[in-house]
Amino acid sequence: MPEIAAPALIKPRRPNIIARMFRALRLPMNDPFAVAGLLIYLVFVVVAVFADQIATHDPTEILYTPAYDLAADLRPGQDGFIMGTTSLGRDIFSQLVYGSRSALLIGITAAFMVALIGSVIGLVAGYFGRWVDAILMRLADIAFGIPFLPFVIVLAAFLRPSIWNVVIAMALVLWRDTARVIRSQVLTLRTRGYVEAARVAGSSDFKIILRHIAPNILPLSFLYGSIAIGWAILTEASISFLGFGDPNSISWGYMLQDAFASQALAKQAFYWFVPPGICIILVVSAGFFITRGYENILFPKLSR
Repeated sequence: MPEIAAPALIKPRRPNIIARMFRALRLPMNDPFAVAGLLIYLVFVVVAVFADQIATHDPTEILYTPAYDLAADLRPGQDGFIMGTTSLGRDIFSQLVYGSRSALLIGITAAFMVALIGSVIGLVAGYFGRWVDAILMRLADIAFGIPFLPFVIVLAAFLRPSIWNVVIAMALVLWRDTARVIRSQVLTLRTRGYVEAARVAGSSDFKIILRHIAPNILPLSFLYGSIAIGWAILTEASISFLGFGDPNSISWGYMLQDAFASQALAKQAFYWFVPPGICIILVVSAGFFITRGYENILFPKLSR
């Protein structure tokens, strides 16, 4: 008899972990405000990445006119400067472009830290409960009692002036909101049937948290991360405007502080301080637009 070959069993291909996490984010593409927020972020990310090619000058370089005079307080379009120059002869357009790099670096880093720390603490506290939950939530209560902006100012006074002071302060304080909300979500998820089934099947606590609970709280983490981006950029602008920022780093807050110190408003140099203000408004608004879209996904009853 001819030998019959048994068909090989084809194992289903497991999806890539990055693709799984991307699907778990559940980007709110059906909300026009959220899409607008994502597009605003995309534009500023492109500007930040290609800042070296977009900017026409070094943002810290003191420039001169073709007549070898200091290119100070030039109006937009004068002598080829797109948005004019500062009182020290620096190109405003180049500062605005490089400011997007500082803003997004601070915003994305701070958002990642806030979302990561808050998500981990919320997962651990909500899943294990008991004394673990009690200790972590008391730490959250202490964090709620710390005023954020004065804390950043004190931190900047003790440390060397740097844009990373905002990231450190947000990582130490603003995880509290994310942890509280995610904890409450985990308290409901840990009693679901599929979690109980995984526990009965012998899955470890780490595996249950990683595979069955964490993917369901990723949209909440991304929601609070998008809020944290706006908070970080606003905080950096506030700190720089008050004079506690890094003088060697070009940011939108630095531009506002420089314009204020040079009395740009009295000179009616609106081209100097209005553009960075608009950029801050756009980036912060984009974060809240995205959170609005996530609210409709996570809490659909609110849209009724």
